[in-house]
Amino acid sequence: MERTLSGPEASDALNDTGWRYLLDSLRTSVPARSLAEGVELAARAATACGEHADGHLQADVRRGQVLLTLQSPAEAAVTTRDIDLAHRISAAVRAAGSRTEPGAESEATRTVQLLEIAIDALDPAAVRPFWKAVLGYADAPGASGPAAPLADPVGQGPALWFQRMDRARPQRNRLHLDICVPHDEAPRRIEAALAAGGRLLSATRGAGVLGARRRRGQRGLRHHLAGAGLTRRTAGGRGTGGAAPGRGAGAGGGTPGRPGPAPRVPAPRPRPTR
Repeated sequence: MERTLSGPEASDALNDTGWRYLLDSLRTSVPARSLAEGVELAARAATACGEHADGHLQADVRRGQVLLTLQSPAEAAVTTRDIDLAHRISAAVRAAGSRTEPGAESEATRTVQLLEIAIDALDPAAVRPFWKAVLGYADAPGASGPAAPLADPVGQGPALWFQRMDRARPQRNRLHLDICVPHDEAPRRIEAALAAGGRLLSATRGAGVLGARRRRGQRGLRHHLAGAGLTRRTAGGRGTGGAAPGRGAGAGGGTPGRPGPAPRVPAPRPRPTR
C-alpha cells in the first residue's frame, strides 16, 4: 500500500541514489553526451517504471542531460511507490553506463532546483485573474478559491502564489522569488550569494533569507532559499537597510505539472500574513 512521505522520510529512503526531494517531488539529472543518448536514457527510465511511467514520471531531455521527476499524481506528493521507482530508474541508468545525480559537477551546470513566484496584494482575488490570463496559467490542482495558487499547465513555468497583505506597504517589492535547492546545496548557494554582494537577513535550519543590496534607483530584492527535505517552515524576519522586506517559502510549494490540461502541481503551502 502506498504511503505519503515527508521530506526527511523521502530523503532517508533515497540514500545515495542521486535523487533529491524538492517541493513534494523527487528530482535528479542524468548526464547525456548527445540528444540521442538523452532520449535513450529517458526511454530506459520509462521502461523501468513500467505501468506507472505515465502516472508518475516526467522526463525533460536537454542537450547534455536528462532531468527526471517523480511524483504521485493522486496525492500531488511523494509516496513509497515513487521511492521504489527512483531506485528502479537509478539501476536502469547504471546498467546503461550512466548515473543519476543531483547535478552541479562543474561550473557550467547547477543542481536540480525549483522556483516559485510570490505576489503580495491587499486583495489577491482582484489581481489573480490578470496573472492567470497574461501567463496562460491554470488553477493549481487541489487548490480552490479566488486567491488559490496558479500553475503552468505544461509544467515549464514556476508556480505562482498570492500572499494577502494586512496593510499597504508602498516601499515593498510586490514580487519575490522562492528558490528550493537540495539540502546539501543550500549552504554553498547561500555562500555564493553572499560573495556576490547579498546579505543574510534571516536563517533557520536548512534555509536562509537573502537580500540583494540596493543600487542607485533600484529597490533591494529579497528572496528565500531553502534546503529541501530539512524544513517546511518559512524563514521569517524583516529586511532592513538595502533589502526591501519580503516573504519567502520553505521547502513547500508547487511542483511543475505534467503536460496536459490537468497539471500535477500541488498547491503551495499557505504562508502566514505579515
